[in-house]
Amino acid sequence: MSQSEAAALSASWIHGADPRTVATLYRLSGVKHRQSVLAGEDSESHSTFYTAAKDEHDRGLSTSDRMEHYAAEAGPLAESACRAAMRNAGTSSSEFTYLVTVSCSGFTAPGFDNALIERHDLPRSIARTHVGFIGCHGLMNGLRVAKAFAAADPQATVLVCAVELCTLHQQYTNDPQRIVANALFSDGAAAVVVSSADADHVGWELRAQSSFVIPETSDLMGWQVGNHGFEMTLSPSVPEVIRTTLGPWLRDWLAKLDLRVEHIPAWAIHPGGPRILTETADGAGFDPALLAPSREVLASHGNMSSPTVAFILERLQNAGAEPPCVMLGFGPGLTIEAALLG
Repeated sequence: MSQSEAAALSASWIHGADPRTVATLYRLSGVKHRQSVLAGEDSESHSTFYTAAKDEHDRGLSTSDRMEHYAAEAGPLAESACRAAMRNAGTSSSEFTYLVTVSCSGFTAPGFDNALIERHDLPRSIARTHVGFIGCHGLMNGLRVAKAFAAADPQATVLVCAVELCTLHQQYTNDPQRIVANALFSDGAAAVVVSSADADHVGWELRAQSSFVIPETSDLMGWQVGNHGFEMTLSPSVPEVIRTTLGPWLRDWLAKLDLRVEHIPAWAIHPGGPRILTETADGAGFDPALLAPSREVLASHGNMSSPTVAFILERLQNAGAEPPCVMLGFGPGLTIEAALLG
């Protein structure tokens, strides 16, 4: 759906909302189009899941209702991403020895990992690991797990899949922070095939990873389980904290790899929002023009949380970008997660 349609729907659900304020915050998000499991072939499906609040105390559907929808929708979306990844890698389902799943937007057991085993005919002996509730850099944490498996087992072939259904957590509130979260977050899935360095493979090598929890920032970004969906806290000071913290830490990490910022021609930056992108380039000290793939993905897909960096990486590779490439994501903590690909 278009972002303007999403803004109008959101304003119609919230009791006492000012449609002009909601429209402005949605427009400033940098998102032009977004996807949702609630907007399927039935053009009215997204209207029947959420309905207008009855009064100022109505916060919409219960978390239980939202999780029921997560259980139904996460599997099919994950399957489509895994099918594309296996096709691109030329890998058959029988080759996989490890499965790493990532999600912070829902809980169900059995999870969508079981759905992948059933519907993709993955080996029933496949070793499964789930990375959960860690936020927008979750796929990068999943890749760290996959790299460790591949390094320890030369015969390993790892399927990593991240799926997020953020639109199931629409908040009925006039709180500007929550409206901004409503405006930014979208649904999506991405999958990656990881194998050992000596295996025949296509694509870029995951050379190194690092992370840093910024001191005294735990209240700036949060993701809590509420009675009416998961509640996002996103302080307006997050971009400024990233700008002042990222540069020194990033330069020190790259120096340990005998690299400098100016040696990196490609950047896959998680688009937490337009200001986060601007302050990342400023703080790290690279040309803001290199943010184009991140801005394009934000505009066309919204912030899909953990899968988003894979969409940016795919866009870079399809455009013939030359490595090395640095991936950066930011999550609760406030945490910086980085990966070097080459």
